[in-house]
Amino acid sequence: MFKIVTMRGFFSPSLGSSGSFRSLGAPLIATVLALSSLSLPATTVTAVPAAPVTGGIPGSTRSLPLAPLTRARGLGAAPEQGVYRADGERFSLLGVVWDDPGAELRGRIQVRTRAAGTGAWSGWQDVETHNAGHGPDPGTAEAASPRVRGATAPLWVGASEGVDVRVRAASVRLPDGTRSAGARTSVPLPSGLRLELVDPGDDGTPPGAPADAPHTGADTAAARAASAANTDVAGFGALEIPELDKAATERELTRLKGPARTASYIGARPRIVTRLGWGADESLREPGFGYTKTVRAAFVHHTGSGNQYSCSQTPSVIRSIYRYHVKSMGWRDIGYNFLVDKCGTVYEGRAGGVAKAVLGAHTLGFNSDSMGIAVIGTYTETEPADAVVTALARLTAWKLGLNGADPQGRTYLTSGGGNLYRKGKNVQLNVVSGHRDGFATDCPGAALYARLGAARSAAADYQGR
Repeated sequence: MFKIVTMRGFFSPSLGSSGSFRSLGAPLIATVLALSSLSLPATTVTAVPAAPVTGGIPGSTRSLPLAPLTRARGLGAAPEQGVYRADGERFSLLGVVWDDPGAELRGRIQVRTRAAGTGAWSGWQDVETHNAGHGPDPGTAEAASPRVRGATAPLWVGASEGVDVRVRAASVRLPDGTRSAGARTSVPLPSGLRLELVDPGDDGTPPGAPADAPHTGADTAAARAASAANTDVAGFGALEIPELDKAATERELTRLKGPARTASYIGARPRIVTRLGWGADESLREPGFGYTKTVRAAFVHHTGSGNQYSCSQTPSVIRSIYRYHVKSMGWRDIGYNFLVDKCGTVYEGRAGGVAKAVLGAHTLGFNSDSMGIAVIGTYTETEPADAVVTALARLTAWKLGLNGADPQGRTYLTSGGGNLYRKGKNVQLNVVSGHRDGFATDCPGAALYARLGAARSAAADYQGR
């Protein structure tokens, strides 16, 4: 159903703004630029040595075990666990994980944080506990990894240095026929509860530098491979995939897919910030890339991480979610194929090439032959901005167009197993679906889900249908 491709030893020049190269001799510059314009297969390429690149400040993850706060006394008492740190913990995003990825946390998690700098404590916030529908499909190597954990959604809290977390188990009424019928008892909490505190670090861009200043992330084989995976649509080392008009996109479609696809419907390619552009630490993820056969559907998500971020903070938010998915939850890479912030900027997610059918870990049971797009934030009640809907429409018009799919159509996907459809069931879904269409979940939030019809219609218009 999918394949893992390993790439090693690609070029390692110093990167300038917009993917240009610095500190290279003229012959090598010509060679690199010529090769970067080719559509390269995912394979092993001979390395070209270059001067080392200085990295930014690396991120970090601190894992704190939760301890009992109260003892359950009687059938109606719900046990609580938590942790309190008044200072000394530098982080911007948090979440709670536990040992068994198949276990469900039934209860409520509340957190307050102490802001770095001011020292002021926030009010109590809820952490979204229902996150099981995100992840690799059952039976896959990624899902079977012993590193995989159960987890809440991540919560972005901004620069913080103190934290107070309380986890309270839910209670249920005992059924008729039992000795204590009608009484309430608490549901056991999953074992191994830990609070994950994530510091995104920085991307190496000097403070006060212009937006197009060169990022100076670590120059590794993994970083070169991630950048090389996009050389079919951009120069090697690009900080962004530039937008194209419709005519140029159609010419690119012919180049990528062959003359038979010249007449296909496709929307103009939107601007996409690459992993290098948002400062991904490529040493975190597993090496190589996973691919599926095609992209027949797009699942729209929200990250459930809250809306208290500015668009200038988006790269930090994405670096934090990436680190949480990999270091805390045990996935091989960030789960989503693309992310969209509340200003409508599109970001590359899981590595492997934005124009390729990269296998994600976004919609449990339906990761094959699909892509996952996460809108950063929580849209249970908050209305997404028009810029978000436009970004979803433009992205799906282009990426689905590359694969011959109609955004307003329906398609069949085979379930890999989940809580709505058994493994092996052939399920008809909208080509542009919400996460809840493939898994019983609130994601992508009622407010965002209600806008998917508008996104589908706009995407079909962009394709020229």
